[in-house]
Amino acid sequence: MRTSFVSFPTSAGLQVAGLLRTPREAMEPVGAVLICHGSDGVDGRGEYYAGALNAAGLATLEIDMWAARGTSRGAAGRPRSPMETLPDAFSALKLLGEQPEIDPARIGILGFSWGGVVTLLSATKGRADPLRGDLPGFAAHAAHYPVCYAYAVDPRMALEGLTGAPILIQTGGSDSYDHPDAGAKLAAALSAQGTAQVRNITYPGATHGFDRDLPAQTINDPFAHNGAGGPVLMEFDRPAAEAARREVVGFFTAALA
Repeated sequence: MRTSFVSFPTSAGLQVAGLLRTPREAMEPVGAVLICHGSDGVDGRGEYYAGALNAAGLATLEIDMWAARGTSRGAAGRPRSPMETLPDAFSALKLLGEQPEIDPARIGILGFSWGGVVTLLSATKGRADPLRGDLPGFAAHAAHYPVCYAYAVDPRMALEGLTGAPILIQTGGSDSYDHPDAGAKLAAALSAQGTAQVRNITYPGATHGFDRDLPAQTINDPFAHNGAGGPVLMEFDRPAAEAARREVVGFFTAALA
């Protein structure tokens, strides 16, 4: 892969930076995956998946949504709502679609926590259509622990009118944001719309950020514990992380073939 540091303007007037990996040689344009970080910013999770996606022949772009806003990493420095960062994702989609090595009809999106919310929001027509321009939109969505309870309790976050692109939701059974079955319930509710293939995988005992290969960390988030707020443990779970990475590669390889 050829590695390039890129910077691009968003429709919201910001300048977002990212790390782009494209094939050095390709007989024809390939698929690509946009990677969106969580509240802690770019912390290694994107790299963990990018290498495996690149090995499978897919280009990747991991963006830094926080640097564009001059904020510090962590929940205290993030914007008020993930919807404020949707323009980042769709402007990144435009950048990817302009690369000669990439097929603009075969671009997916992968996100963690905050980025997972962005990933799911981008799967709705009402949010995608005004931002995608002439591009067909994201062709596949993989959301990791995307605070599954929120979409049913906050009308502003409702996931209605799906684009029809396939969705993969991977969650931890011991995630302090949600009940253990929250991922399965969310996937069932989205599947009931009958417009997209939606699948959930929940890893028993895995916490929020189970694929974050860093020392265990406890944060406090007002959106945790189904909105009641409180501490959230983030602890690396190697078996769950490796399984989740395999699922991501298989999901995008099939969806972007």
